[in-house]
Amino acid sequence: MHMNIALWIITGALAVSYGAGGASQILLTKERYRALAPSQHWVDDFSAGKIKAIGTIKLVAVAGLILPPLVGILPVLSPIAACGLALLMSGAATTRFRRSEWAYMAGDAGFMLAFIFVAWGRFILAPYGS
Repeated sequence: MHMNIALWIITGALAVSYGAGGASQILLTKERYRALAPSQHWVDDFSAGKIKAIGTIKLVAVAGLILPPLVGILPVLSPIAACGLALLMSGAATTRFRRSEWAYMAGDAGFMLAFIFVAWGRFILAPYGS
């Protein structure tokens, strides 16, 4: 019971942050997104279209994280979405590594571990419907 609540809280927090990030990547120009913070200078390595694609992937994954268990249809898609977001973050960490942005890479690795925890939690510890 407590694990289920903890996983929902973590999933909700991740969904809000990645939903906002994905929406920003889609709605803002590359230059405006880059100007948000020094942590967003990774966009220098990508075209505007690729940044929009990454934002779209984030939004689709966030929907997969939240909607299936909420509507009760194929809730197994939620931990699968968490796995996908963990893979996305491994790519983000790789970009940070290439750019020698060590502190930002640590943050990306932390998010990756959070998504791995959510996936593990929903596959093993507290699957939906248990």
